[in-house]
Amino acid sequence: MGEPTPDQTASMRAEATACPQKADALGAFSSKAAFSGAEWAVIIPFYNEEDYLQATLESLSRQSLEGFRVILVDNASTDRSPQIAAAFQTAHPEMRIDILLEKDPGQALALKCGIEACDSAYVAICDADTIYPPHYLEKAASLLTGKTGTGAVAALAFGVSSESGTDHWRARAKGALVAGLLTRQCHAGGYGHVFKTAALKKAGGYDRALWPYCLKDHELMHRVSKLGRLRYDFDFWCLASDRRDDRKNVRWTLFERIMYHVTPHYFKDWFFYQFLKPRFEARGLSELKLRERNWESAKA
Repeated sequence: MGEPTPDQTASMRAEATACPQKADALGAFSSKAAFSGAEWAVIIPFYNEEDYLQATLESLSRQSLEGFRVILVDNASTDRSPQIAAAFQTAHPEMRIDILLEKDPGQALALKCGIEACDSAYVAICDADTIYPPHYLEKAASLLTGKTGTGAVAALAFGVSSESGTDHWRARAKGALVAGLLTRQCHAGGYGHVFKTAALKKAGGYDRALWPYCLKDHELMHRVSKLGRLRYDFDFWCLASDRRDDRKNVRWTLFERIMYHVTPHYFKDWFFYQFLKPRFEARGLSELKLRERNWESAKA
């Protein structure tokens, strides 16, 4: 079966009145429990990712860890992303894939949708434009399970810009060094976060009522870190997209970043909710700013 037509995709969305529901390539729906019982789940929110989604999904199909569930959440895309997701689902019946629709804009809402549908013990939050090496989930499992995972609630993967070479090794070495010094801080983007699901949900997950601004991954990791250890490892990495290098409109300032690193963990509530929150509000740094894509206008 090929990709669904635009009319089929439109029909699929029209019938999806609430998240979560599962949509197959023909627009039929089944409950979120269709693939319950998997120990690991991967959640990928996507919005207009037709140029990247296929490669990300292919990288997940090559994982050495088997039996995990993939939860794709379409955040009201207007390009061919939903068709690509549906075609991949059809082409890989051996994989456990659910496709959900979150009509309201915002990555936090899409992530919340996926997390609510997740009934696995462990969950990996992935980006639709990131490549995950074959050992990614297996390495994540080793960091959160067994004796080495005792007390751990989350693991964070270093983002690299190439699969090999000097820059690759430098990024991993730098990440490992900084993470070894500042163990209770977030040193990786949301493309590379994995959690014990119970801890993620207990901390409140992604929720605009708790944090409606940019930098939501760091704020969430702060809440999660109150429940246990954060794990880093030199061999835990992924190939992050470089298209977001120019994102001045959604970044914190150098001063704010320094303040984050020098503020002790027991003062991090003050940092986020009294120091950073009013500054982000004044600059209009809602998480919806993440839907603005400067690299697309620059390419045009």
